[in-house]
Amino acid sequence: MEGNKRWVALTAVAPVAWGANYFVTHAFLPADHPLYGAALRALPAGLVLLALCRRRPRGAWWGRSAVLGLLNVSVFFVLVFAASQLLPTSVASTVMAVSPLAMMLAAWLLMAERPGSAHLAGAAIGLGGVCLMLLGGEDGISVPGVLVSAAAVLVSSFGHILAKRWNTGPGTGTGTGMTGTAEAAGAGVLASTAWQLTAGGLLLLPVAVAVEGAPPPVSPSALLAFCYVALVATALAFSVWFAGLRRLPAGTVGLIGLLNPVTGVLLGTTVAGEVLTGRQLGGLALVLAGVALGRPTAGTRPERRLPAGTPAAPGPHPGLRSGPGPSRST
Repeated sequence: MEGNKRWVALTAVAPVAWGANYFVTHAFLPADHPLYGAALRALPAGLVLLALCRRRPRGAWWGRSAVLGLLNVSVFFVLVFAASQLLPTSVASTVMAVSPLAMMLAAWLLMAERPGSAHLAGAAIGLGGVCLMLLGGEDGISVPGVLVSAAAVLVSSFGHILAKRWNTGPGTGTGTGMTGTAEAAGAGVLASTAWQLTAGGLLLLPVAVAVEGAPPPVSPSALLAFCYVALVATALAFSVWFAGLRRLPAGTVGLIGLLNPVTGVLLGTTVAGEVLTGRQLGGLALVLAGVALGRPTAGTRPERRLPAGTPAAPGPHPGLRSGPGPSRST
């Protein structure tokens, strides 16, 4: 139980950093360069983590890193940057709170990880709070901005669960059909995060040059903002997020993600001067209630279904071991 609490607290760093990222992007980064904004967020973070882990992909992880980099970094970062510019901080972060439901469905489809009743109830309550916050504002809402945010939710939910599946291997019964548990676990959280960010940044950079031309001028405040976005909201946040995905059920991690809109709304109202109505305050309370309801209890493990006739894999849970030989944990 204590171990779960520690991992919940560590994983919560990510959505809080992402909630603040909406405000930083909206207030300090150039609005007309989303591709450069995404590339300059991803590539420095990936290179920093790559220098720390000092490992290159092996075997199937070259292709996996490219796929995850495209989903979790290239496409997702561009959508988040655009949403941050099209919507107020409180609204942009609030739309992302539908991710618990999307992550639960993706985990059910990709990993046979059936959500528990507490997770479903917490997600439903949190989603109700999101709707209350979204519909309780005094200003009009940009429909394109909401659609961009919704697309970001779908892309990131699928990409994060795909990363969880590839990092836990087929020993759980999910059957990737590509590698064994040792190779999957041998990727390590730090290494696989570094590979995704680096691959996503490298994919974005030539597209940014072709579409947006020369890089935008960067003021001192924008430079500091890029440092926060790359190092805190990306390198640190993605590392703890994927670590949490390995050790907690996807439903629990998705509910922790509801701290993203809470942070965004609070920053939008206290720093950016956005108005928080009574209805939105009620929505915030529901979101927090959803997080509390879906928290893990003692002995919580992701619930997985094995194919008929498949023997249970011996040994510790694959998400908690580093694998034999050179496949050490990072």
